[in-house]
Amino acid sequence: MASTGDDDTHPWNTEVKAKFNAKDRSEYLDPCQDAAKRSIQCLHRNGGDKAYCHSYFQAYQECKKAWLDKRRLEKK
Repeated sequence: MASTGDDDTHPWNTEVKAKFNAKDRSEYLDPCQDAAKRSIQCLHRNGGDKAYCHSYFQAYQECKKAWLDKRRLEKK
């Protein structure tokens, strides 16, 4: 996730940026929704035990950080 390229796997790629800019202000858009979904599924599979799902939570945090960092850079 540390890549600053504009590829399809980056949470702030051209497609996501276009969707984000076109949405209503009251709409919620999370480009890391796929990572969030996987972490919730892990919790369900493991009876809510967060210890088993640490890597999923870490992946979501890294995705969110990469997304916010790239947005901040573009606003400058």
